[in-house]
Amino acid sequence: MMTETSSPPDAPSSSRTDAPMRSAATALFGTLARPVRVDLDAGAWMPERLIITIDGPAGTGKSTVARLLAKRLGVDFLDTGAMYRAAALIAVDRGLSAADGQRVVDRVRGVDMRFDWTTDPPDLLCDGQSVMKRIRDDDVTRIVSPIAGIAELRRVMVDRQRDIAAVHSRLVTEGRDQGSVAFPDADVKLFMFASAEVRARRRTEELKARGIPADEARILAEIIERDRSDTTRAVGPLVCPADAQRVDTSALSIEHVVDELERRVRAAVAADRLGSGGAAGAP
Repeated sequence: MMTETSSPPDAPSSSRTDAPMRSAATALFGTLARPVRVDLDAGAWMPERLIITIDGPAGTGKSTVARLLAKRLGVDFLDTGAMYRAAALIAVDRGLSAADGQRVVDRVRGVDMRFDWTTDPPDLLCDGQSVMKRIRDDDVTRIVSPIAGIAELRRVMVDRQRDIAAVHSRLVTEGRDQGSVAFPDADVKLFMFASAEVRARRRTEELKARGIPADEARILAEIIERDRSDTTRAVGPLVCPADAQRVDTSALSIEHVVDELERRVRAAVAADRLGSGGAAGAP
């Protein structure tokens, strides 16, 4: 079961400092040259419905970038990776593995899983308890890919994601199958990628910034295996949708990535308005 705490889709609220987010962003992409600009003046150019999907492999910084892009555009942010990590946490806490597929699905269905949209970023709660820190621990990370490969679980999660989008109609949503499966009719599809080596280095630096020892060689091997698992699973595999715009983040700072994605979103909206005979907003 997943319920929603609603807030207006074009005006997400914030009750947290940006310091933790900036720290994580620096670990992923390097030192920021200046603070990320926030532009909440969405009304002049943004349509009533705007679903933006960001897909890509593990370690590309999708969650960080998607959250910052959503904040800049003044829309809501959906971290679907957190949902699958929460499912993996439920399995870990109950001693289950991907081999216990239906039992995992039943357990997940029985948990009251919801996002608190009054926080920035939205806090994922399971039975009223925040799991956002716990789902990043190594024991959860190791099992999340096989858990996410359970076909029935993916169907459950995709249904929940679509339910969220029905309420939050201006949304940046990130994951591995958002543009290909969850929202094939999304208004703007983006695909972020970087080499496995770059992603391993980022993950190592992120862990060390949190005071956690990290072996870059082991992390690289895990990322390569994660890519293999994500791209070969039968249901919802990681693919770049044919109509997605590809963005290589390997050599870009976080602000440059967000700048580029914002530019592409605005250009896509303007082009759509021109194509439909409406007035184009500024790209």
